[in-house]
Amino acid sequence: MDQVIPRWEWRAFGHGFPIAEADLAARTPTGVQDGDELYLLTDSGDNVKVRDDLLDVKALQEVDAHGLQRWSPILKAPFPLSAEDARTACRSLGGAAATSSDGAPTLDALLAAVATADGHVRVARVRKHRVRYSVAGCLAEVADIEADGRRTRTIAVEGEDATAVLAAVRAMGLGGYRNTSYPDGLAALLDERVERAAVIDVGTNSVKLCVGEPTTGGGWRYLADRSIVTRLGEGLAADGSISDAAMERTIDAIGTMTTEARDLDATAIVALGTAGLRMARNAAQVIARIADRTGIRIEVVSGDEESRLAFLGVEQGLAHGDGDLVVFDTGGGSTQFTFGHEGHVVERFSLPVGAVRLTERYGLGSAVSLGRLHEATSAIRAELAPIGDRPRPDALVGIGGAVTNLVAVHLGLDPYDPDRVRGARLGAAELDRQIEWYRTRDADARGAAVGLQRGRGDVILAGACIVRAVMDALGRTSLVVSDRGLRHGALLDRFGWEARRPGVRQDTEVRKR
Repeated sequence: MDQVIPRWEWRAFGHGFPIAEADLAARTPTGVQDGDELYLLTDSGDNVKVRDDLLDVKALQEVDAHGLQRWSPILKAPFPLSAEDARTACRSLGGAAATSSDGAPTLDALLAAVATADGHVRVARVRKHRVRYSVAGCLAEVADIEADGRRTRTIAVEGEDATAVLAAVRAMGLGGYRNTSYPDGLAALLDERVERAAVIDVGTNSVKLCVGEPTTGGGWRYLADRSIVTRLGEGLAADGSISDAAMERTIDAIGTMTTEARDLDATAIVALGTAGLRMARNAAQVIARIADRTGIRIEVVSGDEESRLAFLGVEQGLAHGDGDLVVFDTGGGSTQFTFGHEGHVVERFSLPVGAVRLTERYGLGSAVSLGRLHEATSAIRAELAPIGDRPRPDALVGIGGAVTNLVAVHLGLDPYDPDRVRGARLGAAELDRQIEWYRTRDADARGAAVGLQRGRGDVILAGACIVRAVMDALGRTSLVVSDRGLRHGALLDRFGWEARRPGVRQDTEVRKR
């Protein structure tokens, strides 16, 4: 075989890669190829296949700190094989080899030997449709494959320079996916292993994790769904920067959640940043430090995109009937609104009113006077002026940490029970009761409320005031609570899995503010 140079490779398997595919769609393909290949899967770790009557063997030489794999071709030979090539094939196949009557191993003889190798070698007949591109000096490829009647898609980047390969992977939005070799990916496809994915929502007040897998019938099963209060936006309103302390708390939470997702065998982890990272003047430095410490690179989404994903998550988790629907998500730095009509999103936007910002501005983390509370609520109403002229919706759905904690306190949930929270109704009278109770107590005393998440005592009063003001602005005396949100919507949207509720259009034209 001619002298070859080992190449660094990165590959992922799944039913779709929306961000990467959108990136590649804007590029001109450098090649398109259809073909049939035969893979011989073993425990040796080598990549053994037959293409165009050539036996092609690659050996894994190295895996770097970022998970890139360095593969080196060790054999590309026609059948019948020479004695030396046969010995190389034998080693890669764990001892399963054969020779024909004249001593030269043929493909049929090799397959016959494999068939009697006590299941040590699995044969996978694969049909591929491959489209190639050039990205940052690297070869990128998207392939639709079918093996034994099972179908999936794979996307790959390879090149001689590991730094360039990693940069191309990240530029295509694929940094959170696990690098999976072709043999491992095909074995998973043949075994019909369920794909799992994780979304980390990095908010101004808390970091949330959701790990899920699709189920038959278009639903989802969640293996982990929790949050950690980190106060990323603490002090942000004062000087416009995220503090080192807030950054460290958030890094610790993301690190813990990343480990949890990988322990649950998530093949991809996507991290999305919201209002706090949109506003912080040192956001780039924070994102870089988080990536360096955890290996997770955060994508900061716009307020519009945050609203869209949250609405998608609510649509999947809560039946609300027909008519006009408003979904709002109160976070630490902003509140997202999505207006829908009979399953269609008609408008969405974000307003800069959040619990952490209000708490710091008006001192709502401690007991306050009625006068001070009225100052805060007046400011909230002013910020919510853009929704004040809207018609009264048929349904109002609240999502996010503020509303889920308010209803958990209302129901006295200890421990938290998402099944009781989802679909629960929260009325104006109950909100007024809780607001008054929080108003007269400091953060530590509020923490005694059964159902209130640890660490949320200082911002719960501001959150309750925002929720109450939204209800007033939209003419509703109650709302329905959903514990679904951005992270659930992102699972559906980012991995291309067909799990959306029938009839919900995601690409309808939307009015945006």
